[in-house]
Amino acid sequence: MAKVGYVRVSSVQQNTDRQLDGVQLDKVFTDKCTGGTTNRPALDQLREYIRTGDTVVIHSIDRLARSIDDLRRLVKEWNTEGITVQFMKEGLVFTADENSPMAELMLNMLGAIAQFEKALINERQAEGIAKAKAKGVYTGRKANTAKHDDIKALLAEGISIRKVAVQLGCGVSTVQRVKKEVDS
Repeated sequence: MAKVGYVRVSSVQQNTDRQLDGVQLDKVFTDKCTGGTTNRPALDQLREYIRTGDTVVIHSIDRLARSIDDLRRLVKEWNTEGITVQFMKEGLVFTADENSPMAELMLNMLGAIAQFEKALINERQAEGIAKAKAKGVYTGRKANTAKHDDIKALLAEGISIRKVAVQLGCGVSTVQRVKKEVDS
């Protein structure tokens, strides 16, 4: 029975040190990408790694998911597989046996707040981009093509899109874009 940590920050520049600091864990999986989707390399690795009887330890609910549907699906999926989920900041534990109505309420409420926060972040970001575009300052993010040759080579070997993304530490959508480019 392993105690496995999951850590997520939204960007590569952010520091993960404060999450799960001082918590004794057998293994830790770390993502540096948005929580708005469950398409995350380390989360996928975690899902393949954990087994019945294990405990997944997460700093807080918003580190696992920014969508109430994704949050509930992940917790339920793991509980169904006999895996315990523990959120340190909120002091909540979800097990395969039985979860209290209060814990379920807190999961739903705090998950909804995380989703609301993500919507506000997106709204502010869109407003800022619109203002920058109006001033002629915003040109958009430049494509990072550094890994495209590696992606093409691995796809040519017949490796799946998801495995290529995990192996190269990039998003599934990046691999899909390169594959679409190659196919056309």
